Amino acid sequence: MTPFSETQVEPEKFSATLVRMARLLARPELARWRPRMAAAAGVTLAAKGLSVAAPVFMGEGINRVVAGEAAGGVAAPFALSFILFALARFLSNGLPQARDAFFTRVTQDANRVVAVEAFAHAQSQSLQFHLTRRAGAINRIIERGAGSMEFLLRFLAFTIGPTAIELALAAGVMAALYSWKLAAAAIATVAAYTVFTIIITEWRNKQRRAMNEADTELRAIAMDTLANFETVKAFAAEEREAGRYDDAMRAYNDRFVTQAQSLALLNAVQELIMTAGLLAAALIAALSVRDGALKAGDITAVILMLTNIYRPLNILGFAWREIKQGAVDIEKLFDLLDLRPEIEDAPDAADLRPASGAIRFEAVSFTHEGREAGLNGVDIDMPGGAFIGLVGPSGAGKSTILKLLFRFYDPSAGRILIDGVDIKRATQRSLRAALGLVPQEVVLFNDTLRFNLAYARPDASDDEIMAAARRAQLGPFIESLPQGLATRVGERGLKLSGGEKQRVGVARAILLDPAILVLDEATSSLDSETEKEVQAALAEAARGRTTIAVAHRLSTLSRADIIYVIDRGKIVEQGRHETLLAMNGLYAALWRRQTESGEAARTNAVFVPSA
Repeated sequence: MTPFSETQVEPEKFSATLVRMARLLARPELARWRPRMAAAAGVTLAAKGLSVAAPVFMGEGINRVVAGEAAGGVAAPFALSFILFALARFLSNGLPQARDAFFTRVTQDANRVVAVEAFAHAQSQSLQFHLTRRAGAINRIIERGAGSMEFLLRFLAFTIGPTAIELALAAGVMAALYSWKLAAAAIATVAAYTVFTIIITEWRNKQRRAMNEADTELRAIAMDTLANFETVKAFAAEEREAGRYDDAMRAYNDRFVTQAQSLALLNAVQELIMTAGLLAAALIAALSVRDGALKAGDITAVILMLTNIYRPLNILGFAWREIKQGAVDIEKLFDLLDLRPEIEDAPDAADLRPASGAIRFEAVSFTHEGREAGLNGVDIDMPGGAFIGLVGPSGAGKSTILKLLFRFYDPSAGRILIDGVDIKRATQRSLRAALGLVPQEVVLFNDTLRFNLAYARPDASDDEIMAAARRAQLGPFIESLPQGLATRVGERGLKLSGGEKQRVGVARAILLDPAILVLDEATSSLDSETEKEVQAALAEAARGRTTIAVAHRLSTLSRADIIYVIDRGKIVEQGRHETLLAMNGLYAALWRRQTESGEAARTNAVFVPSA
């Protein structure tokens, strides 16, 4: 089962889930809470023991009252039994409150541990994983799984489990002090109540799913009709749409009524079973009193004891549904944790420490999932410190080359070397620390400028951040802001202009100080004036390092040391700008097309890395 499938948990998987939850509590991160866990278990057992003892004290007090009245004497000693009853009852209800107060820290820490682990594990998955999954769905799996773990820990450990313990204690006490028939009646009542509740709840779950589907259809029709009001009016379809809405509302109402009626049936039969159990116990006790086997107060003790047992059963239907859903949510979370990343560090991977930043692709092939075409036997040689251009039609494979260099994917054949080291033998962290990326669209976090500028180096000082910002021609802008580096940039950086966001990306690359700078269409979405400014910032960032630039406008690469022309996953041409024009091949055709459309001359900015 994938972590994104909707399914019901199977019994064996439910058991495995509970075992895994128990292992979570035994992990070293939660070792400091084990005294609290033991104390919580002890308090729970004590509370249930007192819950069973309290009715016994009450029954004994009543027996003493009756005995005192029958003898015509003073019945003051009965007060001790009533005091013990009150104390036991208070502690049986008060101890669980104290337990919850100090055990909340344990459940919250367990929640945190599993949520953080799942979040980090999701981050470690390959780029392909994130491209094929919805971020919201992954987040919901983590939230629901962690929340359900807290619910199950608390409910199973402190509601269902203790209720079963209380039933066993009560049955034992009734059999020992009163009658085995009373114990049998209590067990039979709880068993019948539980079986009936589970059967009816399963039936109601199907009804609830049908009602939810009808509700979804109703909301969809309403939103679709209101959003397309112009089309509705154009075809004079107002009455028709009202009829569709009415049909959907009728279907929802019918299923809602069925759901409400089944709930009423569940509650009524639950009450019938519980009352029948109490009646049976009362009759058995009364007959025993008549025969002299029990005293009058014992009837009260038995009824109170059974009432205490039956009280938690009122939420059994809700609990069963939530336990099943919680088990499914946790299983999805565990399935996510069980996923192995497609891209992993080799067991003997070492940190990459590039010197010159020379890059070599040797017969590299790769095809994206779901596509027929891809890179096919690509050979590229990029000398250290050189300015390299990658050009070609859309879909030729330029961005794929960059993704392979970052090891977002692994090639299906061939290898990629940086300064003679196969990047598969290097740790991913050190590899990406050696690569600075300025993408076509720099997407920023909804945080401060300081946070976004220092994202490549979180330990950088404000002076270092501002030095990088000035080199990226962003200094005057930051200094003009009332809050400076503390200015928040908004969702995805929407408070900044396109040029400002690009310069943030450039400053980030400068602050990282990588051996290799990668520019992926870094200025293609900018206007001419802004592009000139960003090109100057990029030239500053590229100074003294290997630079790889993917550019749609060929004029920005006219000073490149080597330009590789890619078409349909292969290197079809390579050389300097003048050489490629003289070859009169694909590059020359692309150049002529841009020149004729005026695109190549749209800007006078030519990317020239500083010496």
